[in-house]
Amino acid sequence: MAASRERLQRIHADWQQPLDVPHLASEAGMSVPRFHLHFKSVTQTSPIQYLKSLRLHQARLMMIRDNLTAAGAAARVGYESDSQFNREFKRMFGRTPADEARMMKRAFALLPPEQLSARLQAH
Repeated sequence: MAASRERLQRIHADWQQPLDVPHLASEAGMSVPRFHLHFKSVTQTSPIQYLKSLRLHQARLMMIRDNLTAAGAAARVGYESDSQFNREFKRMFGRTPADEARMMKRAFALLPPEQLSARLQAH
C-alpha cells in the first residue's frame, strides 16, 4: 500500500511531467504487471486512466478558473492533439470542453475578476 500511496503522491505532484507506467513501476520496485494490478486494486482504475482523469480535471479547472480555451488548457496539461483532448474530455464529462466550462461557470456563478473586484469594492 505504501508504494501505491507514494506513486499517487508522485502523480499528483508531477502530473504536468511526462509520466509512464514502466518508470512508476520501477520507482515502486515492482514489475509493470504487478504495479498495474496493485495500483488498480487501490484506485479501481489503471495508472494511465488515473493520470488521464487527473489531467482532464485540471484542464476543466483551468478553463473555469483561468478562462482558458480548450486548446490552451489541453496544451497546459500535456495534450499535443486538440482533437484527442476534445474526444477524451467529452467521454469523461459528457460535454464538449466549451459546453462544460460554460455550464460550470453558470453553476458556480463565477464572475470575471474585474466584475468581482467591482462588487467587492462596492460593499
